[in-house]
Amino acid sequence: MLLVAVSSVNPLPKQVKIVEVGPRDGLQNEKLTVPTEVKLQFIDMLSETGLPVIEATSFVSPKWIPQMADQAEVTQGIRKRPGVVYPVLAPNLKGFQAAVSAVRVTLDLLQSNSQNAVLHAGSKQTTRPLYHGKPLSQVKAGADEVAIFSTVSELFAMKNANCSVEESLQRAEEVTRAAKAAGVRVRGYGSSGGLRGTPAPGYVSCVLGCPYEGHVSPDKVAQMAKHIYAMGCYEISLGDTIGVGTPGSMRAMLDAVSKEVPVDRLAVHCHDTYGQALANILVALQVLLSPYPPVACAYMGVSVVDSSVAGLGGCPYAPGASGNVATEDLVYMLHGLGIHTGVDLQKVMDAGAFICRFLNRRTSSKVAQASCRL
Repeated sequence: MLLVAVSSVNPLPKQVKIVEVGPRDGLQNEKLTVPTEVKLQFIDMLSETGLPVIEATSFVSPKWIPQMADQAEVTQGIRKRPGVVYPVLAPNLKGFQAAVSAVRVTLDLLQSNSQNAVLHAGSKQTTRPLYHGKPLSQVKAGADEVAIFSTVSELFAMKNANCSVEESLQRAEEVTRAAKAAGVRVRGYGSSGGLRGTPAPGYVSCVLGCPYEGHVSPDKVAQMAKHIYAMGCYEISLGDTIGVGTPGSMRAMLDAVSKEVPVDRLAVHCHDTYGQALANILVALQVLLSPYPPVACAYMGVSVVDSSVAGLGGCPYAPGASGNVATEDLVYMLHGLGIHTGVDLQKVMDAGAFICRFLNRRTSSKVAQASCRL
């Protein structure tokens, strides 16, 4: 009888790209309005952590998401750090046009009558130059990457975007067509698409369960992902929007999707409602190998993960959904596994403490909570 030894942890990627969604997905559900200056300081602090992607804001109607009413000011005010990408959510053509037309002021070239505005966020004091009159230089620097979204759930699509799944895909194609013409990269939430030749990531939401329809078939997710990939998306993020997934359901879903889409095109976006986010991410990272040659082919091993500092987040149209997996906890786990992220954990915790002081709430990060007691 042939016995095959199986490791408790299958092979893992050497490096993982973390997509920080705190400033947008993390703040959108907060009832306390966060001033623009606080958001910009928050993004500035995240920019210093080594995170390669920081989702900044959302060009949606302030009527539906009041927290994002200062979308243009945030986009204009970001001090962009070389090597960091700052995508913004643009669910339709109107949002895309607003996102890319924003003009960012070059803050280091201000007139001599510039003034300093002092911001207090808890015990932390920061300074950002403001100006009266015209700056010496302005640059056309709207969003360098936009995000679009859809879902596999018809009811969630109607609640979240007031349209059908098919209509949301049509909107996504309008955005990606315009993005191609403007030379802007496209990143999506829910399910999104890009025209062939356009670098575009797509997101499929509610992949492990819907707050309105319940169970979601892995095959349904796989077919949606296949459809998006065929459009030309360079990255497809699979979102457990309400955090009901388990390692078992995550594996079943990825098993189905990986038969339709190459693993290096996939990312995961996990909420931590039931405390399963890190376990689900670990399953997503693991490369599953057949022990029987000559098959021995890897068909799972995601290396892009979305997270939110301090575990901020929740979806306003997904009842019961808690925040995203905390970036601090994700980084701690990945570093413990010997996986490179390029992220400074202490600086991430500092950014989390900053925004939590303003929100007057406790961080949801277990790592940050434990570190405060040490």
